[in-house]
Amino acid sequence: MDQSQIHLKVTTYPPLDFFPRFGHVLCCMENQDPVRYCLYARKSSEAEEKQALSIDSQLKEMLSLAQRDGLNVVDMYRESHSAKDAGQRPVFNKLLMDIREGKFDGILVWHPDRLSRNAGDLGAIVDLFDQKKLLEIRTYSQRFTNNPNEKFLLMILGSQAKLENDNKSINVKRGLKTKCELGLWPSVAPTGYLNSKNKDQKGVVFVDPDRAPVIKDLFQKVANEGWSGRKVYRWLKDIKFKTRTGKPLTLSNVYVILNNHFYYGTFEYPKASGRWFQGKHTPLISKELFEEVQKQLHLQVKSKNRNKEFAFTRLLSCGACGSGITAQEKFKSLKDGSVAKYIYYGCTRSRNINCKEGYTEEKVLIKEFLRIFDVIDLERSGIKKKLEAEIERHKKFHSGIMGKADENYSVKDADIRNYAKYLLTEGSIFEKRDLMDCLRTKLKITKGLVTVD
Repeated sequence: MDQSQIHLKVTTYPPLDFFPRFGHVLCCMENQDPVRYCLYARKSSEAEEKQALSIDSQLKEMLSLAQRDGLNVVDMYRESHSAKDAGQRPVFNKLLMDIREGKFDGILVWHPDRLSRNAGDLGAIVDLFDQKKLLEIRTYSQRFTNNPNEKFLLMILGSQAKLENDNKSINVKRGLKTKCELGLWPSVAPTGYLNSKNKDQKGVVFVDPDRAPVIKDLFQKVANEGWSGRKVYRWLKDIKFKTRTGKPLTLSNVYVILNNHFYYGTFEYPKASGRWFQGKHTPLISKELFEEVQKQLHLQVKSKNRNKEFAFTRLLSCGACGSGITAQEKFKSLKDGSVAKYIYYGCTRSRNINCKEGYTEEKVLIKEFLRIFDVIDLERSGIKKKLEAEIERHKKFHSGIMGKADENYSVKDADIRNYAKYLLTEGSIFEKRDLMDCLRTKLKITKGLVTVD
């Protein structure tokens, strides 16, 4: 075999300088298949990696390496995800699965920290080496095989990346704490304020001249006029209020603002940490005004019947928008001096704040349920078992307490449909709820009409 033939055989394999002797290369090339590589490129969204090579740059450099060394690249994987936490990268997890299934047995990557910056993912890679399913990892300047020394070096580099992450996390937290202690806000300014664009004034926030007056009015209307969060939301919508990003506030945003201590000068960071700081920013409202708003919100919550039990809440959904159904009591003084109580059910509007579905009185709702019980198959529902238990309880009551002999009747003699109707009209709140649970079906209400989903 002449020299040209030898070079022809090894053109698609690793270059000769990877091996100590040319003869060893020839032996390897003739007795085993070439390594099949996948190319993996990752760019993290983490701030500390903003200066790292982009995905396209990584791919370009590694493809150049593959072409130079004649490597057999069979697939490519691109991912923009942090490698800080183990098992959280979907593309990387698929890469590991494909290696286990034998689709390829080598990895081309710019640097080991592109593969892993945590112990879990690093251990998974080393395990694939131990199982001989992964034969080689190549980076721009290094090569790792199933060799104890090379695996040890790979683990050191991976551990070094994790150490860098941990140290950066500690440094960032320390820096944020220092900012807070100085009264600086370490995040995006709340609505009504603007972050300073000056790099020398990080953490400094200024009053937003366009939105701050509206935020002040918002607090005033709740504290002095008793407005609810929902009414404030509609008002903001009517005046076409927009945040600095050009979006309208949602109802949940309104409540976040109303409960934010930042507006009177103090703030908690991180949230729910119990660490409070005095800010250097200009307050928009007084502490007294903020506390009055909290009182109003508390009173509004108490007035919403949230502690009352109603028979058919959580069993129905709105047919118009899919939201849940809530209930409220209404009282009316009659001519004879007595007071009549009415219960109305209506949409919570949790999915559509503008849902037009009205309220339905409970008596009307019960009539709808009676109509449904006339047409559905109750034999397959749980009502039959409930009736059996009720008859058994009735027998025990007669024999054990009343001293009478057991009644000679069974569930076969009873009318399940009439029993269900009896509970709907005469049962307690909890009996009605248990009865509806037995239907094992979803019910919707639209304009006072109940339908089976």
